[in-house]
Amino acid sequence: MKTRYPWWLATPVALSLALAGCGGDSNNGAYFPITPQPPVAVDASCQTSTSGGSVTVGSGLAGDPALPEPASGYVVGHKVVTAKSYMVVANHPLATRAGCDVLKAGGSATDAAIAVQAVLALVEPQSSSLAGGAFLLHYDAKTKKVQAYDGRETAPAAATGNYLRYVDDASDPTAPLPNARASGRSIGTPGVMRMLALAHGDHGKLPWKNLFGEGTDLATNGFKIGGRMAAAIALSAPNLKRDAEAAAYFLDAAGNPKPLGTTLTNPAYAEVLKALATQGADALYTGPIAEAIVAKIQATQGADGSVITPGKTTLADLKNYQAKRRDPVCATYRSYNVCSMSPPSSGGIGVLSTLGILENFPLGNYPPGNIDLEGGKPAVMGVHLVSEAERLAYADRDKYVADTDFVPLPGGSPDTLLSKSYLSSRAALISLTRSMGTASAGDFGAPPLGIDKTVEQGTTHLSIVDKEGNVVTMTTTVESTLGSYHMARGIMLNNQLTDFSASPVDATGAPVANRVAPGKRPRSTMAPVLVFKGSDTGDFLMATGSPGGGTIIQYVVKTTVGALDWGLDAQQATSLVDFGAANSPTTNVGGEHPAIDTSNGGNNDALITGLRALGHTVSTAAQSSGISTIIRKKESGVTVLTGGSDPRREGIVLGDAPAR
Repeated sequence: MKTRYPWWLATPVALSLALAGCGGDSNNGAYFPITPQPPVAVDASCQTSTSGGSVTVGSGLAGDPALPEPASGYVVGHKVVTAKSYMVVANHPLATRAGCDVLKAGGSATDAAIAVQAVLALVEPQSSSLAGGAFLLHYDAKTKKVQAYDGRETAPAAATGNYLRYVDDASDPTAPLPNARASGRSIGTPGVMRMLALAHGDHGKLPWKNLFGEGTDLATNGFKIGGRMAAAIALSAPNLKRDAEAAAYFLDAAGNPKPLGTTLTNPAYAEVLKALATQGADALYTGPIAEAIVAKIQATQGADGSVITPGKTTLADLKNYQAKRRDPVCATYRSYNVCSMSPPSSGGIGVLSTLGILENFPLGNYPPGNIDLEGGKPAVMGVHLVSEAERLAYADRDKYVADTDFVPLPGGSPDTLLSKSYLSSRAALISLTRSMGTASAGDFGAPPLGIDKTVEQGTTHLSIVDKEGNVVTMTTTVESTLGSYHMARGIMLNNQLTDFSASPVDATGAPVANRVAPGKRPRSTMAPVLVFKGSDTGDFLMATGSPGGGTIIQYVVKTTVGALDWGLDAQQATSLVDFGAANSPTTNVGGEHPAIDTSNGGNNDALITGLRALGHTVSTAAQSSGISTIIRKKESGVTVLTGGSDPRREGIVLGDAPAR
């Protein structure tokens, strides 16, 4: 990978020589030498700091956070970062740098999000893709308005309710080959680029064509495989061999996974970015790039000779895809207003339902103990209450939430599920002495709906504040690790349609809200969040969100409660032990965190034993959150931005002041 030195690192001597070379004639040819200037201060914006001083991300120098390291599960010692007026937090250092450079150049938060996405889809193909989907919340600092943007993938026009479980409803009721995920059936019509184009039209400041430079440079000149990507390639190697393009990119000549530290170039991806820059988002939805995507979806045979069930996506499906502006879901929580993503995401309603239930308890009485850089040790009652509230929220989400363009919510809007009286009645179901194990959904009468517990997989997240105070919080995804394992023009193709229920009915025969239908968007748990002081959206406080598939609600609630109820800073709330529960007897307590003692089956850990005493079945499996948090606050009378990046992933925080 090339060593990159931005112009602002030029030494004062070099700058003086450059200035002297610009001298010229005036006043009839008389020469006036330039008066020596004082040394130019190093601009540490968009740099990170180490014990040796500021380091440019991607320089390859000692201390560069983009240098590949094995995935450790949890890196201790992350400190909150403070910036004066702009900040980016993303799950990969190179992507964070791309967004920060755009903000430094005067770009908007939306501009920066586009630059971040262009890099993430290259350096984190296990989590993100140009041919994936995303949800974005935007806060306009002038109008005080929150706007939600929906870039979720859609099922093709030819899809049926059995699209994921039968090769053909009438003639071949057997499962797609080699399985639903690795067949063409899992690949949804991508939405992220059309969504970003829509948001850019509303909030962009720099020209669209100027936002793809760093992604193009990295794809052309190379980047090194990091720990998470290396692990993903190794895990997926047998499946990647079915796709000639994916195999050539991720595997060596002998068919072995390319290891940590290998330099990858992706010329095809660079060409896609160039096309997007010059032709707009339509370059992905019409023409040769779209044709390559559709051809891969419709493939019937793998490079290894295996049979692949083709998808039914056509060029018309891509051409007709529409990103959508949607109203966010917002609700008050104590003295705050919290906004998140509306359906087809279930994440926003899940987060707000959980908070609305927790509002009925004095959660501030149960803060973590021994609070340190890592957020401290959660209290048994704090984890119990949050987990019980989440069980109730997931029960409603599993039954009622899907793409509301096809299946309405109870009462026709989120208000019914989020009403204070309803959530108070749900809170009354929580015992302080015993876990409920599995919750029942609320009863809203006809029509009866089946229960859908389809498991979602990983994603990535970014949070951004620009110089004007505008905010973007965006969760973006390819679905499972490396998506469908198929690749077209250097782009990983998603397996997002497996977020639908494979069966259109549940075990009782009741129709599932999240069943497949033509043009429908699968239910998601992605939950980008904005928090404001007071009961409206006039005073921005916090942006957060996380990857994590079906556990996203748990990660976001933990972080939000950590900041609002327990007074943790942006980094502590992000680093805090990941805990929570979906609607099952199992409660997650992230065993990767240094505060958790998993030895002796967890019997030496007071949190684990305390939860077991309350009837929880505790899982200490490592959690894979990727929380990116920005909190606006006052320090010494000055309003600043503070940021935290998840120590479980590779991301960093950058802004217009050095890290501390």
